[in-house]
Amino acid sequence: MPRFSQIKRYFLYASLITLSMASPVHAQPAQGGILNWALPVEPPSLVPINTPAGGVIDVGPKIVEGLLTFNDQLDPKPLLATAWEVAPDGLRYTFKLRKGVKWHDGADFTSADVAWSIQANKQHHSRGRATFAQVREIQTPDPHTIVLLLDKPAPYLLTALAASETPIVARHLYEGKDIASNPHNRAPVGTGPFIFKEWVKGSHLILERNPNYWDQPRPYLDKIVVRFITDPSAVAAALEAGSIDIAGNAIANGDIDRLGKLPHLNVDVRGWPWQGHHNQILFNFDTPALKNRDVRRAIAHVISVDQINKLAWYGKGVPSASAIGVASRYHDSSIAFHEIDPKKAEALLDQAGYPRGADGKRLTLRLLYNPYRPPQIAEIIRQSLQRIGIDASIKSYDFATYTKTVYTDRDFDITVEGLSNVFDPTVGVQRGYWSKNFKIGLPFSNTGNYVNPEIDRLLEAAAVEPDEATRKDLFLQFQKTLWEDVAGIDLGKPPETVVSNVKVKNAVPTAERLYGSFSELYLAP
Repeated sequence: MPRFSQIKRYFLYASLITLSMASPVHAQPAQGGILNWALPVEPPSLVPINTPAGGVIDVGPKIVEGLLTFNDQLDPKPLLATAWEVAPDGLRYTFKLRKGVKWHDGADFTSADVAWSIQANKQHHSRGRATFAQVREIQTPDPHTIVLLLDKPAPYLLTALAASETPIVARHLYEGKDIASNPHNRAPVGTGPFIFKEWVKGSHLILERNPNYWDQPRPYLDKIVVRFITDPSAVAAALEAGSIDIAGNAIANGDIDRLGKLPHLNVDVRGWPWQGHHNQILFNFDTPALKNRDVRRAIAHVISVDQINKLAWYGKGVPSASAIGVASRYHDSSIAFHEIDPKKAEALLDQAGYPRGADGKRLTLRLLYNPYRPPQIAEIIRQSLQRIGIDASIKSYDFATYTKTVYTDRDFDITVEGLSNVFDPTVGVQRGYWSKNFKIGLPFSNTGNYVNPEIDRLLEAAAVEPDEATRKDLFLQFQKTLWEDVAGIDLGKPPETVVSNVKVKNAVPTAERLYGSFSELYLAP
């Protein structure tokens, strides 16, 4: 990833850079065929303009595109932008846009679409609110040039311009309409390699090849059929039987080794560099008992992350006690998990004013989990809390109901969440703990309504700090302060998998992995 301190004059032309990346180059990709793809959840919409929700960021980039894509080192590569320049002070970004690109409805793609999309992302996206916080003006001097003017540096901004994070949508279909309820979120019109065809609720999506795609002869596939299969065992069975060709993070962790031994399947367990998957247990700070740090500390003293890794992740995760995960260069490896000590936990609860009652119970809490997370994690938490007199009642929901329950209704006390770090802490981590990012109805923002002025100060300073050493020190202070306050209980990086039939080629050529466009994917004869 290009660091701001290294970017004094950064100007790249598509003629000098190809889009072939980490995976092997295939000289003659086969044209045609239907890809059957399993998603473990049914998304609430298909355009990630206002949400980083799972399913949305999987499907969206096949239809709508971003300005850039990225290799595994997070170096930017051209997509809808063919060239870009960053001023030496980091306060002016100029992008030259690809000419001749059409929206799927035949309208011309222009800089006006880019300007509208970035402004919408800044206002309505849980991470975009931080990503574009310093953008004070967006200029469109001509139809193929876009200029961002910043108040302060944003050293992470280039890497935020992937389709799954900052998709470019058609202004003529969005302007003047409520962004959340716009029907084009569910029937998208994009510039991407595939055109939306149909969505049968509870069953599948169909995407068809865009015959007018700007990057001919791509895409190679005729069609993508996205099937919603929420049962990990059913996904594994479909992959074994050959009725599903590809799935990402959709099988039970206990099936990883078994499927890896089958000759007709490939199991890719490499990390997803752009996404930086990271899981955590988060508290609702509107719950009176959980406002007390001693209660949160007591909970931390009985939840064994090693046990979660062993029983829920089958030993394939990478536990981390810090909010900034192991994949980040800002990760503080010196932060350790709270020691497992039920006696200390009991004493803390007594001290906090929550003694055991006649029935042995101290508290009753509502325990939820994001359905992308293994349900075993919630069960381990429930059993752990039971030991110290906390009755945690597990509530299980489908994805859409879960997001509404947590982020709109706020009907929870503890939840097992997956707020990914993504490519930079300002974008991926700040949203979860920055008090200014709490907004009712905004999924995957400040989940718990956590407020800490010192945390706000550190995050805001790091967000605009151009000196790499100083920025790292700010993030180290942030991690220690957050841990001491027990703002949550970090679990670490879960197992990451892409399982595909051997006939599937070039499925994950970019750092976005399955959040990429599939424009380069083809099926071998």
